[in-house]
Amino acid sequence: MSQSESPPPEAAPSIPAGSCDWQRPNDPASIVIFGASGDLTRRKLIPALYDLFIHGGLPERFAVVGAARTELSDQAFCDQAKEGVAAAGADLSRWEEFAAGLFYQPVIYDVDQSYLGLADRLLAIDKARGIAGCRVFNLAVPPALYGQVALGLFEAGLSREEPERGIWTRLVVEKPFGYDLASAQELNATIAKGFREHQVFRIDHYMAKETVQNIFVLRFANAIFEPLWNRNYIDYVRINASESLGIGHRAGYYEQSGVLRDMFQNHMMQLLALVACEPPARLEPDLVRDKNSELFRSLRPFPYTGLGSRLVLGQYGPGEVGGQAVPGYREEEGVDPGSLTPTYAMLRVDVDNWRWQGVPFYLTSGKRLKRKVTRVDIQFKKVPHTLFRDIAGVDISANRLVLGIYPEEVVFLAFQAKQPGPSFCLRTTGLQFSYVKGAAGPKLDAYAKGLADAMAGDQMLFWRQDSLELCWQFLEPVLAGCEVCQDQPGQLHTYPAGSYGPAEAIALLPKGAWPEKP
Repeated sequence: MSQSESPPPEAAPSIPAGSCDWQRPNDPASIVIFGASGDLTRRKLIPALYDLFIHGGLPERFAVVGAARTELSDQAFCDQAKEGVAAAGADLSRWEEFAAGLFYQPVIYDVDQSYLGLADRLLAIDKARGIAGCRVFNLAVPPALYGQVALGLFEAGLSREEPERGIWTRLVVEKPFGYDLASAQELNATIAKGFREHQVFRIDHYMAKETVQNIFVLRFANAIFEPLWNRNYIDYVRINASESLGIGHRAGYYEQSGVLRDMFQNHMMQLLALVACEPPARLEPDLVRDKNSELFRSLRPFPYTGLGSRLVLGQYGPGEVGGQAVPGYREEEGVDPGSLTPTYAMLRVDVDNWRWQGVPFYLTSGKRLKRKVTRVDIQFKKVPHTLFRDIAGVDISANRLVLGIYPEEVVFLAFQAKQPGPSFCLRTTGLQFSYVKGAAGPKLDAYAKGLADAMAGDQMLFWRQDSLELCWQFLEPVLAGCEVCQDQPGQLHTYPAGSYGPAEAIALLPKGAWPEKP
């Protein structure tokens, strides 16, 4: 190394080696999956549990018990599970060890006796596997069954805990959490008959993504960002979750929900909370979730009329995605030919607090768009042009921080530099960090992370009842304005599949910004 060269800064570890490895849970436990014969269990849940198993993320003594209306033997369930794990591309060298802990119990969801039969089977499995009675019940069933299954577990005595003996019980509920505020409150009240709030894990798999959690670390662990994270330096924020796929075989669900219920009430609001919440005093679940609820209470209410200045809705028509012709939403199988269900929404959200007053947040999500991408753009304010006013034609682009979640798992900071050459010209360049490059150890799948946290009793990444109801309350005027208004057809703008969305969305954004372009 020459004397003119300086060595790179030392990358001293900030935490002890090995402290970030997956920690094996101490408590032997059973994971009971309702809806075990379904697609979600086969494609996601069983592969996630197997991933935890081979990396030491399951307790040494465990059981995975499938429960569904379908009549299956333990072996038939095991065979289905193996197919799902193989399809996920996992190494099956330890499959037989894992499969020794797989069981199946048929359950008719609206028959009380079925839950008593499940309770007897769980006792027998606990005895055979050396498990004291700790259990996670995962509801991978249609949302209409959440309350019914929770009540069935309660009435069969399966929701009880014995803290003095270290025996706990947890209920994992998949989204959606209700259809509106009233149904969410009703569901919460039903679940609360048998399960206390500390037992309920309302899972949002967006929050379990590593790159989503990295937003929290980026903000609060770096002094170069947090002092600028406010209205003094930030012009606007865009949170975008676009999909290139259509609705597939989910017409029955999607016709009832639409994009606002499917994406905004949960995923988009959680991303907003990560970007905009205040720092908690400590990294503890309830303190973090307190800050989320505080943010949701600060959201400026929507008017019941005049939503056009803060909302654009769209529905995809026929088009081309990836070089292949695709039908419009109304031509999809199972969709009403006259459907007014939105498949795209751009929502302007304002936060009425000291940090964010005057900074608009643009939340966008849609189906059949040009590409699948989830990212957060932090657009900083422009610098004064006084210094460069004598340079002809100069246009100084503002700094932008891009938090890529999918498919590019990156952090990218755009800034200005001089263009090489004799003239004093500016160019936009950037610094980029790849989240996965150089990372050691296994990467957590979002489902594996969610299940591991549920077993550990860590609710930090899960919805709390008050936050959930606050978000429904915030969105109710939007839902009412979209679904009950007299000019409902006029509010729905058609966009070609494979495009960036409705042209009308551009008018909602600041000048120079596009709905989904980088």
